[in-house]
Amino acid sequence: MLEKIDKRLRARQFRTRLSRAISEAGANQSALARQIGVDRSTISQLLSDDGARLPNAHVVGACASALGVSADWLLGLSDRPESAAALLSASLSLTEAPRALVDEQIFAWHREAEGYKIRHVPAALPDMLKTRALMQWEYAPHLGRTADQAIGASADRLDWMRSAGSDYEIAMPLYELQSFAHATGYYQGLPLQTRLEQIDRFLDLTTQLYPRLRIYLFDAKRLYSAPVTIFGPLLCVFYAGGHYMAFRDRDRIETFSRHFDSLVREADLTARHLPTHLRQLRAAIV
Repeated sequence: MLEKIDKRLRARQFRTRLSRAISEAGANQSALARQIGVDRSTISQLLSDDGARLPNAHVVGACASALGVSADWLLGLSDRPESAAALLSASLSLTEAPRALVDEQIFAWHREAEGYKIRHVPAALPDMLKTRALMQWEYAPHLGRTADQAIGASADRLDWMRSAGSDYEIAMPLYELQSFAHATGYYQGLPLQTRLEQIDRFLDLTTQLYPRLRIYLFDAKRLYSAPVTIFGPLLCVFYAGGHYMAFRDRDRIETFSRHFDSLVREADLTARHLPTHLRQLRAAIV
């Protein structure tokens, strides 16, 4: 239910906020009047009238637009002075995602979230856990000489995870590891020795880094997730192929945190069971 506010109080709040917005914009009554196409006396009356009447919607909207604030804030309907466009810009950003792993934005987000739990649904296998041989096979055809840079960046991210004091949870569909182990789909043509070495690396790292690193496998026939990383309570980032879409507003971060928690809660294989599953995959392809 909307709180009822005395009309005189709302009118007084409008005058106070309009005066503040003019001051913070570095404007004056004459300048504002010119911008919105009214006489200066109209602005003066808006600021000095002691009555309970509010100006019409057109004047309120014009003032808000000229001063870079929201009409709702001027009218006391919101505590945020930013316009809707400014709020959207602050809460949502689109960043180019290069094919290479040499991405300073990714490192910046990780550093910003140091100490918080990081939840991650990778697009394929987690880059920071891959062997050099797998990354060369995967990236060299696309990146040429920059494959070594990608490998170095992956190692840096793993080193960061070891030292940053952040728990790291990863959720993947079961079929991803199955496809990798048997060299099907995306991994078609991947040499057997590379697959065996990669499984051994997974076994080593997941055992060595547990419980700070926990990997869960869910059934994609029952659950679905786009590639996403949730950096504590700070932001969530979607990987959309050529770009990252980052959200910073609390409601969306909480929504996708709950989504990730459902992947973990309903996972067919938990972090404790992963080593056994990896050994079974290895035995099946030797």
